[in-house]
Amino acid sequence: MTTKNRNLVGTILFLIVVSAVVLHLGSVVEKPMGDVSHDDGLVGGGPVGLWDNQQPTVAKLDPALLTAVREASKDAEAEGITFRVTSGWRSRAYQQKLLDEAVEKYGSPAEARRWVSTPEKSRHVVGKAIDIGPTDAAYWLAQHGSRYGLCQVYVNEVWHYELLTVPGGTCPRMLTDGAS
Repeated sequence: MTTKNRNLVGTILFLIVVSAVVLHLGSVVEKPMGDVSHDDGLVGGGPVGLWDNQQPTVAKLDPALLTAVREASKDAEAEGITFRVTSGWRSRAYQQKLLDEAVEKYGSPAEARRWVSTPEKSRHVVGKAIDIGPTDAAYWLAQHGSRYGLCQVYVNEVWHYELLTVPGGTCPRMLTDGAS
């Protein structure tokens, strides 16, 4: 088998695993969260655009990360794929609220941390992580992100990207999940 064929097989297997994870999770729609608001990075009413600088979830992202994602988005648009921000920067309060809800959903702090980081460790809280949707955009970024320095961090989160290499570089090996 040629290297090109091995890479194609690897990509197909990766997409199958990611699809299974996405189907398992179902679609995530954020709901009103009490004392957490738009100013905390809450994306109420659905995903937002990458150029919506009125949204703190976009405006408070690390400038280098935002630039890289916007560049990738332009290239994806040329292929008919539109990026949306499902979550970007988050306040510590919002991150804690997400973690509390995950503990309730998954039954334990250990299981919740597979999906939601603590405010102290979350890269969203410091503006260094972005969640991209819809699924076709996340898949596009999984295949092409390293061209822009963008890397999928967790096997179980095809939507979560961070700036982890130089443009055109090699992304580090993905972690199994947020608890890894």
